[in-house]
Amino acid sequence: MSAMDLSRGYGWSRSEPRAVPKFVPLTRLRRLRGSEQVAAICYRLRNRTIEFLLVKTRGGRWIFPKGSAEAGLTHAQAAALEAFEEAGVHGRMEVAPFARYVRRGSGANAPRVVVHAHLCEVLWLDTPPELDRDPAWFPLNKAKRRLRERRAQDYGDDLARVLDCALARIQRGHRRPTTIDSQNNLFFIDDARNTTAVSQKKRLR
Repeated sequence: MSAMDLSRGYGWSRSEPRAVPKFVPLTRLRRLRGSEQVAAICYRLRNRTIEFLLVKTRGGRWIFPKGSAEAGLTHAQAAALEAFEEAGVHGRMEVAPFARYVRRGSGANAPRVVVHAHLCEVLWLDTPPELDRDPAWFPLNKAKRRLRERRAQDYGDDLARVLDCALARIQRGHRRPTTIDSQNNLFFIDDARNTTAVSQKKRLR
């Protein structure tokens, strides 16, 4: 088959100008890629008090360990990866998100990013690969204050409500401690030296 035969088969000829591909700036591709994120809501029970683990953003504000949903990983696996990389977390991650919230970017045309929040019971902490995150534990009310600092009121309130939902979820789980395990809704993050693969009910190796 000649080149002309092939072109006729697809409904165009050599004399017709070809369409120029639309140029998409790299910054826009990055914004599209980041339209969905995951967060690890990490907690521990200490002296009968529930504490939450927060990390610092590069701008110095407190937030949950979070990041973009990764191709090839479930949301829970991606959240586990963020928890280890940003805070050195080893623990038990719930497979299903217990809450979702919207992160509003700055600027009129900034995209709205949906964040899927997964609950993680921390068993111990290691030195995180990202050394500038300064992970720290806070009781509920202090964690809420930290999340509201230097943020718009409505967004700070949304983050605080995530902690309220997490507290209710934790309290239900501790009243019925075998329910989650019996439904295979947890996987373990207990050896995260190699963070390239995370899978349900398997260790990071």
